Amino acid sequence: MTSTLVIGGSGGVGRVIARRFAERGDDVVITSRDKARADEAAAEVGPRTGTLALDLARPETIEAALAGVTAVDNLVITAVGQAPNTLANLNVPDAIAAVTMKLVGYAETVRVLRDRFTPGAAVVLFGGLAKERPYPGSTVVTTFNAGITGLVRTLAIEIAPHRVNALHSGLIGDSPKWRDVPNPPHADRTPIGRLVTMAEIADATEFLLRNTGMNAHDLYVDGGILVT
Repeated sequence: MTSTLVIGGSGGVGRVIARRFAERGDDVVITSRDKARADEAAAEVGPRTGTLALDLARPETIEAALAGVTAVDNLVITAVGQAPNTLANLNVPDAIAAVTMKLVGYAETVRVLRDRFTPGAAVVLFGGLAKERPYPGSTVVTTFNAGITGLVRTLAIEIAPHRVNALHSGLIGDSPKWRDVPNPPHADRTPIGRLVTMAEIADATEFLLRNTGMNAHDLYVDGGILVT
């Protein structure tokens, strides 16, 4: 039985990814900072879905939180921190928390679990298109998403022969953040004429985990917005 761990799988695209793997028959574990929220999501994802409370912004707690995880075939880390933060009005505590979660928390999670990876295990880390397309208020988001590229490259060496890739999505049109927003930004600028969907992000995640030739790559799933 394949074991899939989705960090941040209690909501949004993380929950859709968790459901995709549960529907194909994996044993799935999802995490949230709030155990009750993870339990609620697990009831919707599937009957064999386990849950854990995990806070990536407190990396010193990650090892203990993951103590019950014994084997991992697929590790997906989707957790995000997107509070606007500009250079002109830099909120230092928020910036420290966001960067700690996204870079230190991601790295510590992989470190803790690497000895529990099965022989063919693979990792997908979520970044974001802000690393290529900064926007007002994205100072911290752009910085830590660019850092995901560096993290993936060094992890590919550190955890070899296990594979690790990054997925950077554009705005996700049917995500909780954007699905009820009229005329969301960029929707009319993508060559495909719309924003990408959560199902497309889940499919791309599965591709990165499945395809054994993909390693140390940044995959952009954005409907082609980067060429416009």
